[in-house]
Amino acid sequence: MATRIRLQRHGRKKRPFYHIVIADQRAPRDGKFIEKIGTYDPNTVPATINIDRDRAFDWIMNGAQPTDTVRAILRYNGVLYRKHLQRGVRKGAFSQEEADKRYQDWLDAKASKIAGRKDALAAAAAEEQAKRDAAEREKNLARYGTEEAEAPAEEEASTEEVVEEANAVVEEAPAAEPVEAPAPEPVEEPSPEPEPEPVAEAPAEEVKPDDLTKVEGIGPKISSLLIEAGYKTFADLAKAETEAIKQILVDNSLQQHVPDTWPKQAELAAEGKWEELEKWQDELDGGKEVE
Repeated sequence: MATRIRLQRHGRKKRPFYHIVIADQRAPRDGKFIEKIGTYDPNTVPATINIDRDRAFDWIMNGAQPTDTVRAILRYNGVLYRKHLQRGVRKGAFSQEEADKRYQDWLDAKASKIAGRKDALAAAAAEEQAKRDAAEREKNLARYGTEEAEAPAEEEASTEEVVEEANAVVEEAPAAEPVEAPAPEPVEEPSPEPEPEPVAEAPAEEVKPDDLTKVEGIGPKISSLLIEAGYKTFADLAKAETEAIKQILVDNSLQQHVPDTWPKQAELAAEGKWEELEKWQDELDGGKEVE
């Protein structure tokens, strides 16, 4: 029986939540499975992954084959690195104790990196909230003369007093004396200059579109939509704003795609860094970074 490690979809529409399961490759995606070894939630930032590393390692060593997405998850959680170390033990490159120590050091470094990224995201969120609060204070100050949301409770002059003061000012103001405007001086009209002859413009050279499907996450349909929108080459796509690309996807009912990495992939392609691009794409899931 060929065994696969794959994702089993749960959750509601447009909010998927996956179970990481061991199943016969002939079984349906959401059908019967042998064992559940973890969960994967791509809706959080960063994505939430809970997996039994020991059970995943045992199944990998027994020949179970992961799907591309699960392979990225196992690489992210160090299961494939542990498999690599175990091969070194079998070949006699180092002892089992050394392999366990290297694996634990890798886990500690990974945990520190994840914690650092969460702290950075929390700090960014706090900074964004502070900016919104400052903008709100400035808005209230300009509107009410105070930083509070409500208008200041100050005693104001009655409407009648304001009208009386305005009338007094009008009565006291002297009448303006009429001033005669000086007669305009005659202006000599310049002689008309001959119009320049139109110069025929050289036709613009048509740019040959690049194969945008080399960017992971972009298929033929999305490629044609991007080309129609003016992103014909890798260089054009590298300069594109992510929000503009998302709007194109939304307008064509393709909002399930995540284009966050597309400009960076296009930049590497435009610079001819194909090996670096392929190495990075091995860590992506349909063009989306797996956290």
